[in-house]
Amino acid sequence: MSLPMGEIARIFPSAARWPSLAGALSCLVAASLALAATQASAATYKWTDANGRVIYSDQPPSADVKYELVGAPPPPANPNAAKELAAQQGEVVQRRLKRAEEETKAAKTKADADAKREQCVKARGQLLLLQSDQNVYRSNASGQPVFMDADVRRAEQQQLQTWLKDNCSS
Repeated sequence: MSLPMGEIARIFPSAARWPSLAGALSCLVAASLALAATQASAATYKWTDANGRVIYSDQPPSADVKYELVGAPPPPANPNAAKELAAQQGEVVQRRLKRAEEETKAAKTKADADAKREQCVKARGQLLLLQSDQNVYRSNASGQPVFMDADVRRAEQQQLQTWLKDNCSS
């Protein structure tokens, strides 16, 4: 059950100031948290005094007391961080460009190999045709069919076999 502010003010006369107290309290909490955060980032020293008590402090003890650094301060900011980041980004870009270049080169190599394989298949087909007993015709410069006699067929077979030997592995 919640009571209206007027009812609370009648029961507790100082309650009318609560909204401003809540704001002040939240500011105080925020300030204390900020102060604690700055102190947490400072170095903490630990030592044992002459009575055997263990002491923790953010101030170092006198020079004649042996102490241990418990919480080290954060490392100093890197003044070259921007340059190092730019260099790393440049390396990433270079690697991407190199990878794209390698992929392009691999695609071209594959396309060349596919084209050569197709030429070899066609040349083997032509050789089989020349070796068959069928009548073979070739087109002349004007596009007219010209019969290939046995001598021309043999010469053509020799050329195809030489080309296949030089260009096709299997």
